[in-house]
Amino acid sequence: MQEDFYNQLLEGRFSDPHKFLGLQPVDEGKQKILLWRPGCQKCELEVCGRAVNATPMSSEGLYEYEVPASITHADYKVFHQNGTLSHDPYAFDEVLGEFDVHLLSKGLHYELYNLLGATLKVHQGVKGTHFAVWAPNATAVSLIGNFNHWDDKINPMRSIDSTGVWEIFMPGLSEGEKYKFVIRTVEGERKIKSDPVAHFAEVRPKSASIVFDVDRFQWEDAIWMEERAKYRCGNTPTNIYEIHPGSWQREDGSVLNYRELAVRLAKYCKAMHYTHVELMGISEHPLDESWGYQVTGYFGSTSRYGTPEDFQYLVNYLHQKQIGVILDWVPAHFPTDDHSLARFDGTYLYEHIDPRQGYHPHWNTHIFNYGRWEVSNFLIASALYWLEKMHVDGLRVDAVASMIYLDYGREPGEWVPNQMGSNINLEAVEFLKHMNSIVHQRFSDVLMIAEESTAFPAVTTEVGKDGLGFDLKWNLGWMNDTLDFFSREFSSRGENLSRLTFAAEYAFKEKYALVLSHDEVVHEKRSLIEKMPGDHQEKLASMRLLHSFMMGFPGKKLLFMGGEFGQPTEWNCKEQLQWELLKQESHAKLQNMVGALNQFYEGNGALFERDNESESFEWVVPFDQENVIIAYLRKGYKQTLLCLHHFCPGNLENYQISLKRVARAREVFNTDREEWGGSGIINPEISILEEHIGLAIPPLSTLILELEFSDDDS
Repeated sequence: MQEDFYNQLLEGRFSDPHKFLGLQPVDEGKQKILLWRPGCQKCELEVCGRAVNATPMSSEGLYEYEVPASITHADYKVFHQNGTLSHDPYAFDEVLGEFDVHLLSKGLHYELYNLLGATLKVHQGVKGTHFAVWAPNATAVSLIGNFNHWDDKINPMRSIDSTGVWEIFMPGLSEGEKYKFVIRTVEGERKIKSDPVAHFAEVRPKSASIVFDVDRFQWEDAIWMEERAKYRCGNTPTNIYEIHPGSWQREDGSVLNYRELAVRLAKYCKAMHYTHVELMGISEHPLDESWGYQVTGYFGSTSRYGTPEDFQYLVNYLHQKQIGVILDWVPAHFPTDDHSLARFDGTYLYEHIDPRQGYHPHWNTHIFNYGRWEVSNFLIASALYWLEKMHVDGLRVDAVASMIYLDYGREPGEWVPNQMGSNINLEAVEFLKHMNSIVHQRFSDVLMIAEESTAFPAVTTEVGKDGLGFDLKWNLGWMNDTLDFFSREFSSRGENLSRLTFAAEYAFKEKYALVLSHDEVVHEKRSLIEKMPGDHQEKLASMRLLHSFMMGFPGKKLLFMGGEFGQPTEWNCKEQLQWELLKQESHAKLQNMVGALNQFYEGNGALFERDNESESFEWVVPFDQENVIIAYLRKGYKQTLLCLHHFCPGNLENYQISLKRVARAREVFNTDREEWGGSGIINPEISILEEHIGLAIPPLSTLILELEFSDDDS
């Protein structure tokens, strides 16, 4: 035995342990079983069902046992450090096939979740777990866990040279095993890392990965999966309830598990007429206060609320109740935690080496190197994992603007222009196009939603037409302008009506979702209801007005939890919502109004059927500064609605609106109804005189009228 082999064994510097360990030929008709058992005083194994003792070759723990050449990997077993008897990991061939190696080398293996990480499988007729990790610049990688007492000398992995992947098949290891990788860097560092492709992990603050079978779940959502494509067409009501699972509801102060959450959330969403939920913080993350936006597990649901199977149960249950599931997904950055992706193999592997490109000053996080095809592959595979293995119906892609712009959150001199001298991250743009192309190629029925806060063009244009390929874009301009307006005193609202009307100028340049999201009720921005001026009743009326203004304006809808019943305090991820407020009549009535408004939205095609067509929207009263009123038509395939919003206290007895060719008008929604906490000023009958409609307008209210016209030119 060469001295260098001993040194590699002792120092944990193996790159091809299978070349030296396991079954090794001696001469014709004979071979040796070479075993590495550091610290063991003796080494026992079982050959063809008979217990035998191997012969020590060194004091450090190398053993051998001579057997006939006819012996195969299936004919003998060894005792592992935890006492289990199983086959020898070093007697097995590589698991990766030639096609896998080819795709990996090109950065085109979109099903990494079936190859890297920990995969339960039968290999060469033996059950076990295959472990694989991408660490191209490591000098050695070892697998550690309870099965080897977390000793990195015992199970070195082999390098599949052309891919940068290290792998080992561990016979006998099954679901529930905890593990990590020990990576030796070129500088001689020893890094202990969690699995980047793990499906399950220990509950924070612990960080070991856990072997888990995500393929055994029996899905029962075929009906939903066959029908969900309608939401991507754009002419279907889409009303999303955004929640943080750990603080939506709790039980005796403890978070709900996924299965408990499933039942409660489905019941609530059905009662409130939401079509989808958007779940924050599902990808594994170490810090609660990050709300799930500093991700360490791109292929695993957080263990805070249960197992991956529990999460699958949640999705399956919601689907059975005809509720879609959208996940927040964070490809823009990742945290600096040492156990995770940061300098994974001792080099800047997932991130840029230049901090002007690879470090995010806003969040103190690393930025992915989108120009490296293996990194792009990793992220695309992550997106596909959630869609395939977890059946989610869409991904809301976080912080797209921070990906697109090289100078996002940076001062002059703190960023590097692209080769054309501009501030556009061309590699990130190409990544987003590539991702959306692959996602929609494989899942033509899911929603890809961009949180993009600038006027970057063609976010929701097809990739084939030089767009980014998203299905929806969060309309953050509408959100910011709307909340700015609603936060103003009543006396200044008239002169600021343009804050509300401006959004109509660009409402059809993208396919938008109107959002009142979690970002607007944290960090001393105040809750929605506390942004409103006036006394408590005026605040509640303003909330009814805000919700109905969002429902009337073109675009799909999203509301963050708590806004539907007027929670007065800011959202706190450590506490459940203030559900006790519903014991107060005023908050319960607000919640009832939101539920009724959601139901009204679902049943009236003029509010959603032509969301992406400019012809579906027409101003009727674009700027009544004196009365602080705006009104517009929403036109569906067979229905036209007049939406009128009054943004000040005080009622108007006979407000006149001019409409040509109107034959009949009927009030179909009024936020001022007494049952919802209003003053009860309604219009049970509406007269039309010389193409003028006269209306009683309540304070701080929305009126919606269904119109019929005397001809087809409406």
